[in-house]
Amino acid sequence: MRRLARLALAFGVVVAVFGLSKFHAAEVASPPYDFTESSRFGWALVYIGLLGGAAYGFGLPDLTRTRRSIVGASVISTLAAAAAISAVQLVVGTGLLPRYVVFGSVLLLIPWFWICANLAGDGRSRDEERDRVVVIGSWADAADLTLELERGAERPASVVATLEPDELRPTASQRRPLRAVVEAERASVVVLDREAQNDPRIIGQVAELHEQGVRVRTLSLFYEQWLGKLPVAELERVSLFFDIGEVHRSRYARQRRVLDIAVGLVGLVPLAIVAPFVMVANLFGNKGPMLFRQSRVGQNGEPFEILKFRSMTAGGDSTTWTQKNDPRITPFGNFLRRSHLDELPQVINILAGDIALVGPRPEQQGYVDELREKLPFYDLRHLVKPGLTGWAQVKYGYAGDEGDALEKLQYEFYYLRHQDISFDIRIVVRTVRSVLRGFGR
Repeated sequence: MRRLARLALAFGVVVAVFGLSKFHAAEVASPPYDFTESSRFGWALVYIGLLGGAAYGFGLPDLTRTRRSIVGASVISTLAAAAAISAVQLVVGTGLLPRYVVFGSVLLLIPWFWICANLAGDGRSRDEERDRVVVIGSWADAADLTLELERGAERPASVVATLEPDELRPTASQRRPLRAVVEAERASVVVLDREAQNDPRIIGQVAELHEQGVRVRTLSLFYEQWLGKLPVAELERVSLFFDIGEVHRSRYARQRRVLDIAVGLVGLVPLAIVAPFVMVANLFGNKGPMLFRQSRVGQNGEPFEILKFRSMTAGGDSTTWTQKNDPRITPFGNFLRRSHLDELPQVINILAGDIALVGPRPEQQGYVDELREKLPFYDLRHLVKPGLTGWAQVKYGYAGDEGDALEKLQYEFYYLRHQDISFDIRIVVRTVRSVLRGFGR
């Protein structure tokens, strides 16, 4: 249903913009003109892209849940796209699209976006019951899995039963105890821990369920497919058993560098625009150097100097974990962080090859030394170039202590295992959506 809602939203945007453009060209404009042969056809495509991108960025149609959030996202996304195309027209100094088309599309699409979001909501309520999971393993593993699913999964599911391997021994009265539980709970997925995988009595029952259409996953594979991460208990065991795109596929490494350079060059434009405003604002609300420089650990453990707009008091201790509502963050620095403008100078690091657009976030040497001692496999993340954004950032956010760092490492291993250009682009798109919706710390 959500896929249908997305297609309907995109179709509505195209119909609204092209339909109004054709009608304006034939019936409103004086003299009439051929829309498809005019330069306005190309700008209509740009406007379609802006409307679709804004809708996605503000969570439409499938991330808005309440009526208020649906209406708000519909109004703000359409007006943002209209403001963007209007700003371009102002800079260019000519009417690229008629106001009839720009604002007529807003009026048509606000109710259409609302309809699509509600359609996606109906599908979401059904999807949340689609995957009903029976866990064969420890109660601790099941509790962790339940918590992870509640935090937000890539594929919606819920744990409906947890069984210890000893509970599944066939008896005279019940020869297939697992089948009875699966049928009673209407389960669609069975998840096995390591002990269950090595028990032939369980495997025989699972094989029968598999033939009947019930999906079977190991605990590690379920985490990977439903949660987009690898469980911490499996990190060391699987750390060698997959290829890493940047290390094992030279073509990907070249494609990645081309993308980094392209984004870095484009990023110089907003950096040049924002820097003077930051310089002036620092004089009043953030006195001190404009740039924050700090040594971070890069690819293969090589140190480099990361650049940011300074958001903390000048001369303060920057070697300890940053906490929520950290007193070292100035009011203007808080604005820079919440808007993510403090990250803009890192386009220089991208062009210099210190970091990539996507990858594990670079950490300070002291943190790395601590985590390396506690997590023997931690250094695997340094086989690839660190990134401006990453899968751990869009899935988990900011790391404020060692526990957060371990949590993020599970997502980083998932990224290493699936690293390719399409996944990188997916992460960038989700980062943009996250920034637009004001998520992150």
